[in-house]
Amino acid sequence: MNRLRGFLGSYHPIVHTLILGTVMARAASSMSLPFLAIYLAKHTSMSAVMIGVVIGMGALAGTVGGFIGGNLSDRFGRRIIMLAALFGWAVVFVGFSIVKLPVLFMMLNMLNGLCRSFYEPVSQALMADLTEPAKRLSVFSMRYMAINVGVAVGPLLGAFFATMDGSLPFLLTGIVYFLYAVTLYVLLIVFGIKQIEGDKKQPVTFVAALRVIQRDVTFRYYILGGIIGAIGYSQVMVTLSQYLEQNFTEGVRMFAVLMSVNAIVVIAMQIPLTRISNKYSALVAIIFGNLMFALGDIGFAFSHSLVPMIISMAIFTLGEILNYPAANMLIDKLAPEHMRGTYFGAQTLTNVGHFMGPWVGGFLLVAYGGTTLYVVIAFVTLAGSLFYWKGAKNLQLLLRNRSKKEIF
Repeated sequence: MNRLRGFLGSYHPIVHTLILGTVMARAASSMSLPFLAIYLAKHTSMSAVMIGVVIGMGALAGTVGGFIGGNLSDRFGRRIIMLAALFGWAVVFVGFSIVKLPVLFMMLNMLNGLCRSFYEPVSQALMADLTEPAKRLSVFSMRYMAINVGVAVGPLLGAFFATMDGSLPFLLTGIVYFLYAVTLYVLLIVFGIKQIEGDKKQPVTFVAALRVIQRDVTFRYYILGGIIGAIGYSQVMVTLSQYLEQNFTEGVRMFAVLMSVNAIVVIAMQIPLTRISNKYSALVAIIFGNLMFALGDIGFAFSHSLVPMIISMAIFTLGEILNYPAANMLIDKLAPEHMRGTYFGAQTLTNVGHFMGPWVGGFLLVAYGGTTLYVVIAFVTLAGSLFYWKGAKNLQLLLRNRSKKEIF
């Protein structure tokens, strides 16, 4: 009991609220979004490539939206941006359950990407605002674990509800997001978010933010590394479902099992791997994470039954655990205090990779098959480490030169 009280007292109540809300929201969205490609294939006449384009448009919209939302949160506060995104999400998922035309699916998925690009970086920035620097990696790791607790349950529920009605998971997801938005609105008022934001708001204009990021060479290298990583990651979150459905009996249920394996491994291994990675730099964690991604992709390429697929997913997931919290730490350390929301928002430029990934994956899958697809992606993912390494070296050089100027 004392340990629990100590844990709860170590972080701001709003941080705990956001982490708990993340569990609920991700459980809901993972009931539906991982099955969107299959849903579109069954309920529309779109080809695999067109489905990839429709899904990728959400990531493309998020590329612009993240920077805008992050900057607005620096200027006007985190609360308004987060709540607008959550209510928007409710509209998106209810819409998915109703519309039939491909163009409407595309528009809704663009709004989905916009909402995600607003909510994710702003919520991360708020968590960092309310947490002392030494505890931020733990907070980012807890948030990532919360995501996967939700994802562990969501796909199995989605597969279950989809057997009743293909649109039901989307409708239920919309309802959950609406309830989460209302609950968060009340709790943010109770815990005095207006007073907290009063100390954090900064008059950072879009033009000034763009100029800072344009001059930040290190940040650009990190973004390029993230884009390449996103291209690889999307082959598991999007293209893998199509590959399994086309090549395996019970492919949909196999995909649901793999998504749950992904989440369970995160839950089981997040804490021990975070403790290990704390002993090393974020760059080392990212490089080893990309190596695990690549090994997992090779496993997908040559697996022909469920058990090898599960092993491959477990290896791939170790890459997630190492990679994503470490990437957030790189941005947190790089961002000026008054522009944290802008930098976290601009990090969503990596969504270019999530836009390109489904299209590239759909093309490779149709033209060359799953084996070639995942072998190619394995090598592409490894190449992304070079950009993170180059960015870290550039930052070290800048800090070294700055120290020399201060001495002389």
